[in-house]
Amino acid sequence: MDKLTRRGLVLAGVAALAAGCVPSRREAGGGYRMPDPAPRPVPNAGWDAWVAGFKGRAAARGISQGTIDAAFRGAGFLPEVVERDRNQTEFRRTLEDYLNIAASEERVSLGRQKFAQYRGTLQAIEARYGVESHVVAAVWGLESFYGTRRGNVPVISALSTLAYDGRRGEFFETQLVAALRILQSGDVAPSAMTGSWAGAMGHTQFIPTSYLEFAVDFNGDGRRDIWSEDPTDALASTAAYLKRSGWTPGLPWGMEVTLPPGFDTGLLGRGKGRSAVEWQGLGVRPVGPVPLAGGSIIAGGNTGGAPHFLLTQNFATILRYNNAQNYAIGVGHLSDRILGRGSVQASFGPDATGLTQADRQELQRLLTARGFDTGGTDGVIGARTRAAISAFQASVGLPVTGEPSPDLLRRLR
Repeated sequence: MDKLTRRGLVLAGVAALAAGCVPSRREAGGGYRMPDPAPRPVPNAGWDAWVAGFKGRAAARGISQGTIDAAFRGAGFLPEVVERDRNQTEFRRTLEDYLNIAASEERVSLGRQKFAQYRGTLQAIEARYGVESHVVAAVWGLESFYGTRRGNVPVISALSTLAYDGRRGEFFETQLVAALRILQSGDVAPSAMTGSWAGAMGHTQFIPTSYLEFAVDFNGDGRRDIWSEDPTDALASTAAYLKRSGWTPGLPWGMEVTLPPGFDTGLLGRGKGRSAVEWQGLGVRPVGPVPLAGGSIIAGGNTGGAPHFLLTQNFATILRYNNAQNYAIGVGHLSDRILGRGSVQASFGPDATGLTQADRQELQRLLTARGFDTGGTDGVIGARTRAAISAFQASVGLPVTGEPSPDLLRRLR
């Protein structure tokens, strides 16, 4: 996999998570909402001129005139896509918040249903590629909420809009050419090639270059179809991706562990791996049924303490799918939950505001009881909770900050 493809996976990750992991309920972790309407193209002379020049470049790269004409028939400039690209909110959720979203009760429940529904297919995929079926199901769950949020943005319009806009023009033009190659191969019709605003497609949100490198026709119908209601090819393509990225069958992604009193915290951190025997000798013990493995140990708590996670080489392989630590832990943890294993046992501790998860949940309950709807009580402070806090603060004459705090919780009590 080249650097451009790896970089594209990270860039597309924001859009993929928006479609799948991050808010798929009214706020951030409960029931998934109906997809937003597909954006409509608007006239744009600059885009028209750019496309005219691009068509020549595409033809020079081996794209047939028939493919080019079919792809751009009905395509257009999408200002909503540019707005999304320029206004990506840069924020970092704590691992606690991320896991509350990634392994919400609804995502776990639906995941177990889908895992049972597609058990035969997933087992066949595992037999061929050696990637455990519950891990493939977890990627599916995070990327598109098990296919319920695959994205409805026309990919040719989105990629040409972003390439014309120019902020990451080279990357998006490369993706656009790759998308045309997919159309030229006959795997999908232009009208069915839809995805996220950044061009990530299908049940497991492949960008076009990743599709060309890893997608497979598992059901043998002659097409590598990751877009249809049937997720078979998408799930198999994900397994093929992980296998070629270095997945080791039988090795867990990682696990929660406990550390003995007086443990040397200087041993913590990715890149400081030891064997299972060495960790065992240092008093490290697994939480749950999975035996201790070799790897690195990190602290996942809000204040740098418990819980602790041991991360194996397969964790590093998940990072090649999406190079974000929280995402990879989210995939691993959700895969465990799909199998029926428990949630994280150790407390994450108070967050930067001084509130624990129980405190944040109580704050949401009290706000909702006063008529300021937070959209749920999972302890994740998202847009709806911040709006409710602001409305409450305004109603009682407090400075309007929208921020949770121990003082605000005491006042609500």
